[in-house]
Amino acid sequence: MRRVFLWAARNRWLKERLPRLPFMRRAVRRFMPGETLEDALAAALPLQAAGIGTLYTRLGENLEDLAAAEEVATHYIEAVDKIVAAGITGEISVKPTQLGLDHDADVCLAHLVRIADHAAAAGSYLWIDMEGSAYVESTLALYERLRAVQPRTGICLQAYLRRTAADIERLRPLDPAIRLVKGAYDEKAAIAYTDRRSVDSSYVGLAVRFLLDGRGRPIRLGLGTHDVALIEQIAEQVGPAGIERSAFEVQMLYGIRTDQQFRLAKAGYRVQALIAYGEFWYPWYMRRLAERPANVWFALRQMLP
Repeated sequence: MRRVFLWAARNRWLKERLPRLPFMRRAVRRFMPGETLEDALAAALPLQAAGIGTLYTRLGENLEDLAAAEEVATHYIEAVDKIVAAGITGEISVKPTQLGLDHDADVCLAHLVRIADHAAAAGSYLWIDMEGSAYVESTLALYERLRAVQPRTGICLQAYLRRTAADIERLRPLDPAIRLVKGAYDEKAAIAYTDRRSVDSSYVGLAVRFLLDGRGRPIRLGLGTHDVALIEQIAEQVGPAGIERSAFEVQMLYGIRTDQQFRLAKAGYRVQALIAYGEFWYPWYMRRLAERPANVWFALRQMLP
């Protein structure tokens, strides 16, 4: 089932047709409050009141025209200003291919620096999303160059990739900020763990080692998972070393396990909800269905009257 949804995320014919269907639009509302930043900011207010922070990302990837990257960069700069104006404590997260990585890495970096500097001046932060395995090396190189000039920046790494442990060691001299996710792309067994037990084991091992090795240094770790059992397991393993729950973050998607987001926040964890918005939600939504069977059942229920 997972492979079917990941295939659907890449299929151009489905991408052009399925988003028009009413049941699809109803189903995606669970995971994104609307297609505009204003919709996302409105959804953030009750979260902020409960002590839950927010991350914002405008959906879209793989620009066909490098000139379009300028509009994307301008949008994110304006988004920072709107977040501040709304009195919300929020950060932004962007895919490098939204900023032209497929066409010119230097142009992409220039846009990232521009956005990151603006976010830092506003007291905020810029996260770089990770895409499929073909983009890992180029995205790491971008982050290394970006982090050298703007420290208020982080990068997403995927625990199911076999290379990730080495990538963390590569970044360690930078005292990096890392959002660790399991991974949501269809990768070959030669480069990625494909069974759940191995992915979970990799996830816990990477998180625990990063926290233990980073004691006393200005690192930042976001646990980008909805697997509460793993989150609590990591907290239990690092606790004896004096690393408290507030030393890392739990970063979940808006609309998924909301009850657990509130529970974890009350239990002393630092929680952030990533709120997605934008018109190009179809491939992102298909990958969300591939991640958790519970999401699939919710989507199927939207087909009923």
